[in-house]
Amino acid sequence: MSEKLLEVEHLQQYFPVKGGMFKTNYVQAVDDVSFYINKGETFGLVGESGCGKTTTGRTILRLYEPTGGKIIYDGVDVTHVDFAPYRKKMQIVFQDPYASLDSRMTVGDIVGEPIDIHHIAANKNDRNDRILALLERVGLNSEHANRYPHEFSGGQRQRIGIARALAVNPEFIVCDEPISALDVSIQAQVVNMFEDLQQEMGLTYLFIAHDLAIVKHISNRIGVMYLGKLVELADSNTLYANPIHPYTQSLLSSIPIPDPKASRSKKRIVLQGDVPSPLNPPSGCRFRTRCPYANAHCAEAVPEFKEYESGHFAACHRIGEF
Repeated sequence: MSEKLLEVEHLQQYFPVKGGMFKTNYVQAVDDVSFYINKGETFGLVGESGCGKTTTGRTILRLYEPTGGKIIYDGVDVTHVDFAPYRKKMQIVFQDPYASLDSRMTVGDIVGEPIDIHHIAANKNDRNDRILALLERVGLNSEHANRYPHEFSGGQRQRIGIARALAVNPEFIVCDEPISALDVSIQAQVVNMFEDLQQEMGLTYLFIAHDLAIVKHISNRIGVMYLGKLVELADSNTLYANPIHPYTQSLLSSIPIPDPKASRSKKRIVLQGDVPSPLNPPSGCRFRTRCPYANAHCAEAVPEFKEYESGHFAACHRIGEF
């Protein structure tokens, strides 16, 4: 059995929104999400924009305090404890390399800041050596340390962000759509670097992304989210070969195929309508308003997220009927 590094149990993240003079509504960004990540594996999290992927990652790192549920790291419940000691162990690479770096700081200071905060370097020379080693590890050189973020391309800025995350020698990294803002030609380089770093440093990743082909390539297991809920979870190959939730089937049918003949013969599952508002989600199954198989029972009861085959979980009342 693989050893679990992170467990998330019934995680909730609700954001208050004023709905009137004395009324407060809540955006149910993440609602009753549970999964685990083994040491050394990459867990992919996919879904449409606004489904709660990024909020899940940030809540795990306590950048947002969870509304409910548990976050268990290496066997310890860290949901409400002082999180400072865990900042060294758990890091994040942000989606936007243009917004996540301070334009007034040099690259050396950006990468060196976590080293200073956690008092990792013994002296100034040690700090400088560590910064240069980190830049070299992500494919930059010593000359880049004295430059500012605006002097770099998007791909280079993302490498700086990765170097900053690695500065405290973490065990777990949330990769929050780290390639979505990059050119396609650069994406493969960054993904390969993530894989190399995982091998070298024994890292564990939560890899959040839109690109289903990339997620399949890098992930061991994949979770699919829809409107704040986890609707399916399985081993990467199993999920792509045999998706059992109608939303996952629709998502996978949209992946482009480079072969024109195969592409023409492939059946696209096009969903009708728009994603409902997380302020007022549908009753019962949240996917029912766009599901071609929904019936009256789907509107009445919330489907249980349960295991249908070994390691293959889904939340749907009608699995096996379509």
